[in-house]
Amino acid sequence: MPYASSSPDWNVHRLPRADGRTVLVTGGNAGIGYFTAEQLAATGATVVLGSRSAAKAEAAMASIRSRVAGARVRGVRLDLADLGSLGRVPEALGVERLDAVVLNAGVALDDPPREETGDGHELMFGTNHLGHFALTGLLLPLLTAAAAARVVTVGSFAAKSERLDLADLQSRADYRPKRTYGRSKLAQMHFGLELDRRLRASGSTVASVVVHPGGALDALTPSRPPIHVRTAGARVGAAPAALLVQGKDAGAWPGVRAVLDAAVRGGELWGPRVFGLRGEPRRERVWDHLADTAVAGRLWGASRELTGVDPAVAPV
Repeated sequence: MPYASSSPDWNVHRLPRADGRTVLVTGGNAGIGYFTAEQLAATGATVVLGSRSAAKAEAAMASIRSRVAGARVRGVRLDLADLGSLGRVPEALGVERLDAVVLNAGVALDDPPREETGDGHELMFGTNHLGHFALTGLLLPLLTAAAAARVVTVGSFAAKSERLDLADLQSRADYRPKRTYGRSKLAQMHFGLELDRRLRASGSTVASVVVHPGGALDALTPSRPPIHVRTAGARVGAAPAALLVQGKDAGAWPGVRAVLDAAVRGGELWGPRVFGLRGEPRRERVWDHLADTAVAGRLWGASRELTGVDPAVAPV
């Protein structure tokens, strides 16, 4: 199904219809992923919530259905930290084509100890980047079967000040939680841009877009009990921050636009309008370090070796 005509006056509160399209949102049970799913469900799209927890996915789906009449929403088990489990996801989706995947799920560790996935990868790098890298490759046949599918990678403003250490992608020599998280998100964003370059070179109809939510705080996010409950005290305390940042409902806007707007092109970077931190979504100039194709190419090679998957080549 073709995308709806785009308007230069994009309105985040009046989204175009997307009936007949199916979108997978990883980590769709909480945070920005939840609001991405809720907003897409309101367009008539079928939204699949990828989640490790069936109970959390059920709670999120119940919340969406309570707010969106006739919402077409369902869940699929998805554990990005377990590479061996990802091969079951395409069949579990139960669809012949997939119109978009929003690579949103992520883990952030605040405590100093370094953790690893069952595959032996540093947890944040392994989940945020390698899991999505492999999942995208496995979903490529379903994405290719759609008329004009989108891969939307949700990065982070935290990645703007980071640089990858290609010799220490697993943070074995230098593990600092905030830095490692920022680098894992930077790796995701490099992947999203490099994926589009490779898809274009192969003549694919699939487009890859990178977005980031700016500054998105729980304290500025509207309540969606039991998924998220904002207290009156938190709302008052966060009021001054609203001049600079926003809630996670607004943090979802760039990703939602990247899924729906025909004017969005592969290889673009989208984020909030005001200083890249808050406001309606707009296209940004690709950050200088993200434009380094040599780094992206080396990261791609390393990721392919670590996962055994090449996301630009459909599996046979």
